[in-house]
Amino acid sequence: MLQVKAMQPGVADEVLAALGDATRRAIVRLVTDGPQTVSSLAAALDVTLTAIIQHLRVLQACGLLQTRKVGRVRICELDHRGLDVLASWVAYNRRMWEQRFDSLGAMLQEDAEGK
Repeated sequence: MLQVKAMQPGVADEVLAALGDATRRAIVRLVTDGPQTVSSLAAALDVTLTAIIQHLRVLQACGLLQTRKVGRVRICELDHRGLDVLASWVAYNRRMWEQRFDSLGAMLQEDAEGK
């Protein structure tokens, strides 16, 4: 299911676009180590809370991050769905290029043997 979903137009693009921003990549790295509060992310990255919240929305929309509220604190955690989409996209494209290179290699081998 994930491979099919990853190949749908726009799904992998959303994840790649989200990770195209250095601040969002840093947020993903930080939550990889464990849950983080919005305030701790803002402090670690020296970014305003407003900016962090905007980045979190993008990361949530593409499935890279989940947030939950505990009392007055919002906790951010890594969501593996977005990473799974990215891994499927990479695997698909890797297989495609390996097949193309294998075909090219076979053609070059046939050409070399024919000379």
